[in-house]
Amino acid sequence: MFASTKSLILLLAFHSLLFKFGESTPCNNGFKDIINKKNITSCRTLPTFKAEFGWKYRRSTENKTTKIDIIFGISDEYAKVEWIAWGLNPGHRPEMVGTRAVIGIRQSNGTVQANLYNITSNNKVGCELLPSKVELFKAEFRVQDMTGEVSSSYITISATLELNNQLYNVEKLNHVWQVGYNADLERLVPRIHHFSLQNFDSTETFNMTCEGDTLGVGHNQRYFRTVHGILNMVGWGILLPVGVIVARYFRKFPVRWNHWFGVHLGCQIVGYILGTTGWGIGLWLGRASRHYTFKTHRLLGIFIFTFTTLQMLALRLRPKPHDDYRKYWDMYHHFLGYALLAVISVNMFQGIAILKPNTTWKWAYIAILAALGVATLTLEIVTWTKFIKEKKTKRKNKNDSNRENQQSQSATDNNATK
Repeated sequence: MFASTKSLILLLAFHSLLFKFGESTPCNNGFKDIINKKNITSCRTLPTFKAEFGWKYRRSTENKTTKIDIIFGISDEYAKVEWIAWGLNPGHRPEMVGTRAVIGIRQSNGTVQANLYNITSNNKVGCELLPSKVELFKAEFRVQDMTGEVSSSYITISATLELNNQLYNVEKLNHVWQVGYNADLERLVPRIHHFSLQNFDSTETFNMTCEGDTLGVGHNQRYFRTVHGILNMVGWGILLPVGVIVARYFRKFPVRWNHWFGVHLGCQIVGYILGTTGWGIGLWLGRASRHYTFKTHRLLGIFIFTFTTLQMLALRLRPKPHDDYRKYWDMYHHFLGYALLAVISVNMFQGIAILKPNTTWKWAYIAILAALGVATLTLEIVTWTKFIKEKKTKRKNKNDSNRENQQSQSATDNNATK
């Protein structure tokens, strides 16, 4: 049963990964209205900031260049945004350094000033990002009609780029996008953006010729995070607590269930396997994330894995019931188990906080905790109710027994007197 459950969970998790891999999400109707005015035909929603991107491409007759019309927009949900950026990286990876970006800076009068920028490693360490001369990139591409606009519901930048096909392949374009909340309006210098996961995730490689299908670069980490979250939430967050509940309430009291140990053991083993698999994926994600790390989440994950492994050693190293120190081992095993459940809950919320502003995971886990809490509270009430009733019954039986003994003794004394 538990082997099949584990297989099903793994299958669903990785099926989710494969199904979403390369999936393109269409734009909202409001953004479609904007791109239709510019005669742009293709459009998709990007994975972060709810950003939307539209494009149209056409190759030259000699096939030496490809002309693309692009428009990039952020909804008014990000009303405090002062600059937005979209760009192409001619290198091997979709990353910030090396990107040639169109950046639109919102002015105090409500307009958007768009310019071309060359992002280098110097900007990464804090040097100001100044507008570049378009002529510097004429060997790579030519830029026309570079504009920025603010509509009732979007801030957008648009441009027409004529790309050199030797440097840019529209079937495998590395593009980068970003938003920022501070800028030097006079000198048109965007200030550093935030350092949330969304900011670091705003890159991908995609195919312009196939409705923007992504090619995996920039997407694999996002979807392995999903698998990491599913496995840990099911393994550490559901099966381990269920195993503890079964051991506490179905071993002897209030309900004696002959199969409690098998279910307890099965939940712990399957939960440990799933959690360890998710933990391993988390280590890989940490190693693959070159530009950021989440120390608290990582350290708590290592702590959880270490001590759940120690708990699992009970399969082989558990003392015999008649051993003198068995009661002390039971105390340690129970205390460590409850402590681990608390640390697991804390680390779940740590991991969920990394994904902000996505609140789906948070409410899903709160629902799981609520269900486990209600089940535990119900069983605890049943336990105490049954305990109190049995205690009253024992006291009543004891009183009845004492009364009968007194009556019997009194009768014996009366007979002796006669």
